[in-house]
Amino acid sequence: MKVSVDQDKCCGAGTCVLLAPDVFDQRDEDGIVVLLDETPGEDLHDIVREAASVCPGVAITVNE
Repeated sequence: MKVSVDQDKCCGAGTCVLLAPDVFDQRDEDGIVVLLDETPGEDLHDIVREAASVCPGVAITVNE
């Protein structure tokens, strides 16, 4: 799995950080997503897929 984020689409909701804090974080100044791990371990795949699916800005892309 490879994860990418589009910071221009991010609305700063933070759902991804709540679901997968080992993979996503937010910038302090504006809450925009920061990708911490673009190739998360298999144990995180399901939660990363969920984070991508609930992202209101559709800012997370997952390539299997």
